[in-house]
Amino acid sequence: MHACMKLSPEQKKRLRQAISRFPACRVLVVGDLMLDSFIWGEVSRISPEAPVPVVEVREESHLLGGSANVVHNVASLGGKTMVSGSIGDDLAGRELLRLFEEISVPTVGLITETGRPTTVKTRIIARHQQVVRFDREWRAPLKNDTMEQMLSFIGKNLPHLGGIIVSDYAKGVVTREFLDALRFLVSGSAVPVVVDPKVQHAALYRSFTMVTPNNHEASQMSGIEIRNEETLIQAGKLLLQQLACESVLITRGKDGMSLFHHDGHIVHIPTVAQRVFDVTGAGDTVIAAVTLGIVAGLSREDAALLANLAAGIVVGEVGTAAVSPDQLLATIQNC
Repeated sequence: MHACMKLSPEQKKRLRQAISRFPACRVLVVGDLMLDSFIWGEVSRISPEAPVPVVEVREESHLLGGSANVVHNVASLGGKTMVSGSIGDDLAGRELLRLFEEISVPTVGLITETGRPTTVKTRIIARHQQVVRFDREWRAPLKNDTMEQMLSFIGKNLPHLGGIIVSDYAKGVVTREFLDALRFLVSGSAVPVVVDPKVQHAALYRSFTMVTPNNHEASQMSGIEIRNEETLIQAGKLLLQQLACESVLITRGKDGMSLFHHDGHIVHIPTVAQRVFDVTGAGDTVIAAVTLGIVAGLSREDAALLANLAAGIVVGEVGTAAVSPDQLLATIQNC
């Protein structure tokens, strides 16, 4: 059990005011869109054909996954959200469109790439246990034409954006060419770009506003195994230097978060989670909340504080959940 950290009255006021400004904050999410499919069933016997359980299917449900879950989190927090990415001309692609329309997210920035399937992660769950997961995906880089259409959409909407989130799941959208073009597009604008990284792409994220690795990713990206506060600080400082970005926010699960700023400022934020049931999607919640916080005018430190509170809510629920402004306001009130 972790007690909720204490917030000063001034901090509470700043965070509440920022949340009230979320509906005026327009954030574009670019990255690897996925459909999360769940097949729920019961297991009562072992197959006579092989030593595996037979799952009798009871129901199937679909959720926004990958960068689409980041979009869901921005929308759930009350922000105005736009999305750009690639879907396939298939049932899963149409289901993604339907789920976006359900939460009133415009889908004009989605490009259908012929011959490329929509990424689907299917989990079979019986008696609250995941039996197996199977993935349908194609990780080759997007076709040039698809990338050009996405960049054209971003360029057209840039004057109306408060911030951009790059949600990288290494499924072919976020490439060196794409990020170089994005960097060129935003240069000269004040639009912050916040990146949720993948380790193998670490070298591609240079000079964006903020990168948000978790503990494990930060260890791998820096080459420093994070074992204690000393190694954490070494890794954070090295990442700041390597990435030449304004801030690195390392999310540390039960140990909270650590924010490293280019001016040398380091802030450790303790966790607020009372119970940790499920960390699925917590990184998506963090990047949505920290970006909205920055766009709403908070300092990096206050934005990280807000993201930490949002993550504390989401890990207390099972499955990929999204946080509402009311939940966040209630948490702030209780701290």
